[in-house]
Amino acid sequence: MPWADAKIHVITHSLHYGSAVFEGERFYKTGENETAIFRLADHTKRLFYSASVLKMDIPFSVEEINAVHIDLLAKNGLSSGYIRPLAFFGEKMGLNPKGAPVETLIAAWGWGKYLADKPLSVKISKYIRIHPKSLITDAKVSGYYANSIFASQEIEGEYDEALLLDFNGNVAEGPGENIFMVKNGEIFTPALGSILPGITRDSIMTIARDLGYRVTEKELSPDDLFTADELFFTGSAAEVSAIGTLDDRQISDGNEGKITKIIKTKYFDAVQGKAPEYEAWLTRIAI
Repeated sequence: MPWADAKIHVITHSLHYGSAVFEGERFYKTGENETAIFRLADHTKRLFYSASVLKMDIPFSVEEINAVHIDLLAKNGLSSGYIRPLAFFGEKMGLNPKGAPVETLIAAWGWGKYLADKPLSVKISKYIRIHPKSLITDAKVSGYYANSIFASQEIEGEYDEALLLDFNGNVAEGPGENIFMVKNGEIFTPALGSILPGITRDSIMTIARDLGYRVTEKELSPDDLFTADELFFTGSAAEVSAIGTLDDRQISDGNEGKITKIIKTKYFDAVQGKAPEYEAWLTRIAI
C-alpha cells in the first residue's frame, strides 16, 4: 500500500484508548544489494506476546508477519532504516475492545540516528516508570508510552534524554531505552520487573559476556549511576548511546567510555553482518 493511502477510521478503539501493540526494528545495509533485519524473529515473537496480554488475536501467523517484513523491504529497495509493526483494535467504542476487528500494519522508512551522536545529557524525570502492578510492564502496548511522552516533554530543549526511576526510587529505564552502567570493568543493568526486557538489551548482554565482561542484573540507585565509570543507553532506535552527564553531573570524563566503545563497535559489526558468530540474528534480504 502506498504511504499516502494508508488510513484508519477516526472511530478506532486503539486511537482513542491506546490499545495497540507494536515493535521497533532496525535493518542495516549488509552488502551492495542486500539488507538485513536485526532479530526479526524475536521482535515478532514479542509482538504476539504483547497482543496476548490485550487478548488480541492477530489475524496473521508469525510466518506471515515475517514474510511481509521481507517483502516490504524488497519492494521498496530500502537498505537501512526502521520498521514499525503494529496491531490494533479497529472501529469500536467503549473501553472493552472485545468484538472489535484487529488490524495489522507494517511500515518501513529510512531513519538515521535517534539520539544525538555524542555523549548524551540526561535528566532524571519527576515521572516514575509505570508500576508493575498497574500494568503488564514487559509488553509493548502503545498506551503505556504516555508515560514516556511526559518524561520526554519534561526535558525537551534542555537535555538529550530522560531517565525514569521505578516506584522504589531505583533506576528503571529511559523513555524508549534500557540503561547500562560500567564500574571497575564490570557491567550492570537494572533487573527485570519494572522495565521492558529489551531485545537490544539482551543482545548487548550477550555480546558483552562473549567479550569476557561480567554482566550483572541488579537494583541500581541514582547514586550508583553518579559514581559510574561509564553509562550508556540501548534500544532498537537508540542503538548504543553513551551518556556524558546525568542531572548535570559529569560521568567520569564525560566522554564515551572504553568499554562502551568496544561493545558498540561489536554491536554494529553484528547488525551489519560483519560478525559471523551473530549471523543467526540477521534476516538477510536482497534489494
